[in-house]
Formats: sequence, structure tokens, C-alpha cells
Amino acid sequence: SKISVVHCFYFRGGAELLFDGVKKHQVTLPCQPEPWDIRNLLKWIKHNLLKERPELFMQGESVRPGILVLINDADWELMGELDYKLQDQDNVLFISTLHGG
Repeated sequence: SKISVVHCFYFRGGAELLFDGVKKHQVTLPCQPEPWDIRNLLKWIKHNLLKERPELFMQGESVRPGILVLINDADWELMGELDYKLQDQDNVLFISTLHGG
């Protein structure tokens, strides 16, 4: 059987407000037959961590425009975005660049 992997997810720039103000979540994802990718991770985050107003974090199956995603300090656009396969100990940072007035 596959070993479940530990990841840290960070929410900044106001995104943490959707997660009860918690900026860092250390998570062990459940084992599954296929490797976790960002697409499945976002669904998991929506159902397990997100506390309010999912429309401010997600749009369709991705993050909404205005949320920057960094995987181990690299822009996820360089990593394959939704198709990136999570590795053990990956850090995923979600930064909201949207600021209400």
C-alpha cells in the first residue's frame, strides 16, 4: 500500500480568512491509487479545510483568478498547474492578490 504523504498548505493575503484565519495547515492526505495532483487537492481542500465562501477561493475546478499558487516557492504555472503531481513534503502556498475596499 502507498504511504500517505505530509504536506503544508499556506493561505496568505486574505485567503486565510476563508480558513478560519489559519495560515498554515499541515496535512496528511489519505492514500489513494493515483498520485495526488493539484486538481484533486483543491477538491479535498474545498471539502475539508475551507470554512466559508468557497466562491472566493475556487472557480470551477481551479482556484479563482487573483489567487497565486506557489509550489515549493515556484509559480504553479511552471509546474503544470492542476496536473502537478504532489510529492512528499511539498509546500503549497495560496496567496490572494484580491483586496476589497
